[in-house]
Amino acid sequence: MTSTPSETRDPKTTHTGRTSRGFVPAGFDPTDWSSIKPLAEALQERELPDAPAFEGWLLDRSELDAACSEGAARLYINMTCNTADEDASGAYRRYIEDVAPEMKPVAFALDRKQVEAAERLGLDTGTHAVLHRDTKADVELFRPENVPLETKLETLSQDHQAIIGAMSVEFEGETKTMPQMAVYAESSDRELRERAWRATAERRLQDRETIDGIFDEMVGLRHKVATNAGFDSFTGYMYAAKHRFDYGPETCYAFHDGVEKEIMPLCARFDEIRKEKLGVDELKPWDLSVDPDSDHPLKPFEGGVDLVRKTRAAFEGLDPELARMFETLGDGANTSGVATGEFLDLDSRRGKAAGGYQYMLEQTGKPFIFMNAAGVHRDVETMIHEAGHAFHSMLAGHLPLVADRSAPLEFAEVASMSMELLTLPHLDAFYPDDADRARAKRVQLADHGMKLLPWIAIIDAFQHWIYDNPTHTADQRTEHWRSLIERFGLRGSAVAWDESTAETRDTIWHAQPHPFAVPFYYIEYGIAQLGAYQLWIRSLDEGADVALDAYKRAMALGGSRPLPELFAAAGLEFDFGAGTLAKIRDRVEAELDRLES
Repeated sequence: MTSTPSETRDPKTTHTGRTSRGFVPAGFDPTDWSSIKPLAEALQERELPDAPAFEGWLLDRSELDAACSEGAARLYINMTCNTADEDASGAYRRYIEDVAPEMKPVAFALDRKQVEAAERLGLDTGTHAVLHRDTKADVELFRPENVPLETKLETLSQDHQAIIGAMSVEFEGETKTMPQMAVYAESSDRELRERAWRATAERRLQDRETIDGIFDEMVGLRHKVATNAGFDSFTGYMYAAKHRFDYGPETCYAFHDGVEKEIMPLCARFDEIRKEKLGVDELKPWDLSVDPDSDHPLKPFEGGVDLVRKTRAAFEGLDPELARMFETLGDGANTSGVATGEFLDLDSRRGKAAGGYQYMLEQTGKPFIFMNAAGVHRDVETMIHEAGHAFHSMLAGHLPLVADRSAPLEFAEVASMSMELLTLPHLDAFYPDDADRARAKRVQLADHGMKLLPWIAIIDAFQHWIYDNPTHTADQRTEHWRSLIERFGLRGSAVAWDESTAETRDTIWHAQPHPFAVPFYYIEYGIAQLGAYQLWIRSLDEGADVALDAYKRAMALGGSRPLPELFAAAGLEFDFGAGTLAKIRDRVEAELDRLES
């Protein structure tokens, strides 16, 4: 199949709002390899004699990438919204087994053509420097023999999601999903909290051997992927694959040490305050989510529609432009994934995959937000967090190339975590009561802010150990997990485990999707959290308008600049060592003291 030279094609605006050059035809099916193949071959065969031809080729490739990305996104979204739907699950599995493996060698060929042309034409610096650097790294990593291994890893990840999504318990006479059980963790009734915790723990343990088996297979496959690509371990391979050009494992180890030195003493202070207020001598795992300052849990909303209405009101208080962007996503009533044309699916239900995410539909130009809302304060944070990702996607949507719109995860999470902090003055949309609002702010800054940092350290340190020791046994993995729990606590708290709770302690990580679906993706939250805190401090010192202008300016860059430059564009330091941790800790501690008084 041949195509008209791209530089002579007239751009036009599609019904989606994205600009189309006409390279991808009407009726194109991005989930069908027979539709994708001729367009990819046309790109591969096209001559690139000069800079205009190369620029046109990049735009056409980006148009194809956008269409294919959205096709995969829609399948993934519909699968996660109902893992029990055999049609949705089957369609996604067929895609990852039949279409994705065909696309990978073709994408490699196009990457190699792109790198060669950029270097030959002197277009590997300046505007395309980051794109060229990342693409060249991908070319150097690609091995055809890894394609079937990566396909198998995708299917194993889907298996894990299906197992987690199917979990439910009978409690208080009703069938509850795991996210819905989170409501009881905030109850002031300690006996009820313990029963709820044990019910969910017992249910998770039923699948312990199956999940451990899935993960064992994943570790072996990932090590094979790494050695095929010439690496000694999956650790080195993933640092290259994730384009971590600006830091390495040693930097992450320094973050772990900094958290232990600078943050854990503050967490110990939180623990002592919690024990005193709860009137207990030691903390049990069911004592960590309840608010010790009140006899009732926070109840910020009732259902997805109410969550959206109140979130929109919070954004209107923060920034009208962001509120208008959020309003375009839907009203929160949708329960059918992306199939209905809505861009929100929020309420928890049986069969829905765990967690939450934002997935940009690159051809449509709209972000889709998925979460498991159960009516707790953590859901408010998740909603605002994912909305921050959506704002980032929309603010960067003007960039012509898909690759430039996608920021490194270390900065993408600044977009979301900053929103959690910048909206703190506007939580009256959820909590008209002053005391409840102050409680919510303390939870955000302490329990879900400072105490998140040790959890980030533990998950990152765990993954480093796993892949530096790929032949470990399940028992050795458990022993190392226990040592990390001893070092960093359970989400920053020193919990008193006993014989009846120890097995659950050893498998807590099973519910964390990242080690299964996106290995080594977690330290990004720590890096981004420190960036978000810096932006929050700017809002306190210089005003919310200054911080928001910096936010929008930086997010509009997408991923078109190196990571340190993206931080600098928002007026933030790219540093996540002990010194930065200490400075932020002191400021957060001062704010918490102010809220207490």
